[in-house]
Formats: sequence, structure tokens, C-alpha cells
Amino acid sequence: MTRLSVEMLAADPVEPITSAGHAQLGIAVLAGIAVIVLLITKFKLHAFLALTIGSLALGAFAGAPLDKAITSFSAGLGSTVAGVGVLIALGAILGKLLADSGGADQIVDTILAKAGGRSMPWAMVLIASVIGLPLFFEVGIVLLIPVVLMVAKRGNYSLMRIGIPALAGLSVMHGLIPPHPGPLVAIDAVGANLGVTLALGILVAVPTVIIAGPVFSKYAARWVDVPAPEKMIPQRASEDLEKRPGFGATIATVMLPVVLMLAKALVDIVIDDPTHMVQRVFDVIGSPLIALLAAVLVAMFTLGRAAGFTKGRMSSTVEKSLAPIAGILLIVGAGGGFKQTLIDCGVGQMILDISKDWSIPALLLAWLIAVAIRLATGSATVATISAAGLVAPLAADMSTTHAALLVLAIGAGSLFFSHVNDAGFWLVKEYFGLSVGQTIKTWSVMETIISVVAGGLVLLLSLVI
Repeated sequence: MTRLSVEMLAADPVEPITSAGHAQLGIAVLAGIAVIVLLITKFKLHAFLALTIGSLALGAFAGAPLDKAITSFSAGLGSTVAGVGVLIALGAILGKLLADSGGADQIVDTILAKAGGRSMPWAMVLIASVIGLPLFFEVGIVLLIPVVLMVAKRGNYSLMRIGIPALAGLSVMHGLIPPHPGPLVAIDAVGANLGVTLALGILVAVPTVIIAGPVFSKYAARWVDVPAPEKMIPQRASEDLEKRPGFGATIATVMLPVVLMLAKALVDIVIDDPTHMVQRVFDVIGSPLIALLAAVLVAMFTLGRAAGFTKGRMSSTVEKSLAPIAGILLIVGAGGGFKQTLIDCGVGQMILDISKDWSIPALLLAWLIAVAIRLATGSATVATISAAGLVAPLAADMSTTHAALLVLAIGAGSLFFSHVNDAGFWLVKEYFGLSVGQTIKTWSVMETIISVVAGGLVLLLSLVI
């Protein structure tokens, strides 16, 4: 994805808003992040407001004039929303069409009909990974919970043996694979190539989800042996429908944007000539905007019409898909404003100056920063946005593949040890009917395994490509 620079939004290039020394800048960064953490955790303030206030606090602590800090924050917010806002909206529409048409249920039922016994945890990983591609994590959980509970009850499986693989599939997609908001924002911040990041993300995701899903679920089922809570089984979307889309058409629709973006990345590598007609065509159809827009338009026919949706029902579905993402867009935008404030304060240059004397690899540094912010705020998206803003300057001299790996290192770090300050923690706890201790032994440990395994694989890939 092309990075939208602040210069595109202002008449004059943005100059550094402060010339503070490294010590003052370091204190300002810690103070700014501390303000965000305190507001989110102690005062339960919405992340959008916390990031906005934290950005202004950062500028003030760094000794910047308040008007320049406001300009910097606004420019960063605008460029981030311009870069990823439309993509998040298109992804939400595609996910809503998939859910309401019964397409998600069709994928689930078809795969479960072919699976049984020992293969069931692997089937759950496959279902969660496919459904998780176009869906936000919370939506994916709501969709999959009825399936997990019904399979566990009907097949007399341990709830954790079925649930952990499904959660692992969703979480890995959320943290590593575009078009999810976190990876998209990180790609935008560091100027990475989306197609290359997507390809390497899938390469890292496959072994990660196997280890954190089916493999770990064996141990999780021994540690926490609980029955499926029947009261949590809600009605499935397709129970209200007379018909639903076919399995092949649904899978093809979900995979369409991924295939188009990967095709663009492949053509860029093979041809490597921006003036070549084939590459110019794929630059258009493989761009995230066109790929997701095409998938949405195709979904209206392959999913909506196939389920018998009228034009009015289709319009209503699209409208309902956009309301829940308002908060996500604001958080992502405010995170972009915080990132730009960091950069304009000179924090990026400070990290470059300091880290050049360290022996710690840039990818490990990015992972550690994301881990620290994740543990403090509980939000994978806030951790990704903040870490990407801090380490973006490190990508300036990186190759295309290493810039993509930097994005994946940030994404991996942002998933580390979900605990009581993470909304996802409570979502899993309540849906599965677990205690806090049981949730930590299963969900929190699984998230940590994903983070460590994915981070390790990213470091290994950096040594060979």
C-alpha cells in the first residue's frame, strides 16, 4: 500500500514540532504512553479519547507549541483514515454479507460434515481462518461461538479442544493478515508492500496457528475441562433464511480479495517494470481498494442474491455493517494522529540514533515495543498503531521483504498475553463460561504462544530472505 504522507495533506512539509533533546523526548514518550494507559485502564476512557489526549500530552511534555501538536495530530489522523478507513468499511460490509446471508454457516456446516474425531480441531482451525479473513475478531467470535458450543456438545468433545483452535485461527488472522485494521495501519505507517506482507503473513500464520491451535488445545483441554454452557448458544443467522449460498461460491467470494492482492505481488516480482501493461493492470485490480470493492460487489450477487435478499434487504445489510465500525475507525485514526505526533516530535529520529549503537535487531525491537504497549493497554490495535509509529523510521533503509517482516513483528507482539484489560479476554470468558483463572490458563496462554511463535518465525525468515 502506498503510504499517505502528511505532505499530501498540507501545503508545506511538516517540520519537526520540537527540537528537544533525547532525554526530554524519551520522558515525553513514556509520559504520553502512560497517559493513554492510565486513561484506558484506570478511568475506562474510550481509546479514541485516550489517544487524542495522550497525543496532546506527548507534544506538551516534549515542549512543542500546542497549536503545532494539534496540527500534527490532525494530519496524522487524516492520512491514516484516508489510507485505511475505506478498506475497513469495505471489509465490514463483506463480513456482514457473509454472516447475514448464511454464507458463514454454509462454510461451517460443509467442513464439519467432512470432519470428525481427531480431525475436528483441525477443521475448526480451517473454519476460523477462512471466516476470519474478512471479519473483525469480535464478529468472528460471535459467529463461531454457536458452532464451537454445538460441536463440543454434539460430538462430546472437550470445549477447549474445539474452542482453542477456533480462537487461534481468528486471532492469527486479526494480528497478522491484512485487511484487518492493525496490519493495514502498520503497513501504511512503515510504507511496506501490502502484497508481500500478505504473502509472508500467510507463511508465518500457518505454522503459528497449528502450534497455538490443535497442538496447544490438547494441553488446554487437560488444564481446563469444562462443558459447553448451553445458555450461550444463540440463534444462527441462516435459521431465518429459506435458502443460502453454495459452499464453492462463498469460499470464492471470501478468497477473491486475497487472490487479487497476491496476484499483484507476484506480478510485481516477476515483471518488475512499472511501465509494463500487465503490471499496470494488476497494480489496479490488485490494489486493496479495488480488490475489496470487487469482493463486496461480487458478494452482493453470490451471497446476498443467493440468499434471496431483496434490494431493500441488501441496502439494510450494508447500512447495518457500517455502524459498528465507527469506533474502530476513530481509534485507528487517533492512533495515526498519535503516530504522527511521535514522528513530528522527532521520536523516530531519536530511536534511530539510539538503536544504531544497540546490538538488538530492529525486528526484535519492534516486537518488544508492541508487547509492552499490549500488556499496558490491552488493545492489540493500539499496540500495533503505537509501535508502528515508533519504529517506522527503522524501515527507511529496509528491503521490501524486511519492511513486510517489520509489520509482522509488530503484529505478533501486539497479541502477547491478553489479560484483564483486554475486551477480548472478557468476551472469551463469558461466552465459554470460564473463571478468570481458567481464561488465563487457556486464552491468555494461547495468545502468548501465537505472539512468541510468530515473532520467532519472523526473525528466522529475516535471516534467509
